[in-house]
Amino acid sequence: MAAVETQEQSVRSGFWSRYTEMTREVRRGFVAEWTVTIVLLLFATTTLVQAFVIPSASMESTLLVGDHVLVDKLTFAPPGPVSRRILPYRDVRRGDIIVFRFPLNIQEDYVKRAIGVPGDHIRLVDKQLMLNGHLVNEPYVQHVTSYMNAYRDNFPENREPSLPPSAADMLDNHVVNGELVVPSGFIFAMGDNRDDSLDSRYWGFVPRENIVGTPLIIYWSFEAPTADLTNPNIGIDHIVDVIAHFFTKTRWKRTFNLIRGYPLQ
Repeated sequence: MAAVETQEQSVRSGFWSRYTEMTREVRRGFVAEWTVTIVLLLFATTTLVQAFVIPSASMESTLLVGDHVLVDKLTFAPPGPVSRRILPYRDVRRGDIIVFRFPLNIQEDYVKRAIGVPGDHIRLVDKQLMLNGHLVNEPYVQHVTSYMNAYRDNFPENREPSLPPSAADMLDNHVVNGELVVPSGFIFAMGDNRDDSLDSRYWGFVPRENIVGTPLIIYWSFEAPTADLTNPNIGIDHIVDVIAHFFTKTRWKRTFNLIRGYPLQ
C-alpha cells in the first residue's frame, strides 16, 4: 500500500512540473486579450486599433503603470488619395499623446507627449517649458523631485556627457541661441512625469514615420509591477495574481476613461 502511495505522489509531482513548465512561457496577450477580443473584432483588424499596456511611470499621472489602452492607429496614418476625403486623418499636434517605435530600438514601443513639432523652438527654464519664446502652462505635468538637475531641468543647456549619438547630434546641429529647433519630419517628445522620464532630452527626436498612433481609451487598469509588464513572457505567478486579485487590484475608476491630448500654444 505504501508503494502505491509513493508512485501516485511521483505521478502528481511529474504532472505539476510539466504543467508549470507549460505555463511559464504563456504570452502576455493571454491575460488581456479576452477583455478586448470583442472590441477588436468590431474594428475588424488591429491595423486600425491595437491594445497596449503602460509599463513605466514616465507618463504619470496621465497614464499609470498597468493601464491597458486601445491605440488609434488610423488618425496619424499616411492618408490615401481617396481615404483622405472621408477619414479623420490629421498630423501630430503639440500636446498629443503618441505611441511610437523607440528610435534606438524599433522593436520597443514608447508612449510620450508630443511637445514640439517641426519649426518649434523649445527650452526648459527651471523645469518650466518655454515654447516659441513664451512659458507654457502644462497642467498634466508632475514633478517628483525637489532638487534641480542642470541638464534635465534646463534643457538643452548643460548637456550630459554620456548621451547616445542621436541625442548628441540633436544638440550639436539643432540648437540655436540656447533653444532646440525641431527639424522637418521629426517630433520632440517628453513624458508627463517630467523628472522621471527617459525621453527626447536623452535620445533625440522621434521620426514622424515611427509614430504608431494615439491612445484612445483605458479599457482596463490593473496594479502590477513594471517587471511583470516588461517581460514578454509570463508564467503562472502573474496569471494567479490577476485571477486572485482581479477585483481588488483593478482600478475601476480608470476603466473606460477616455485619453485626450492637451493643446499647447
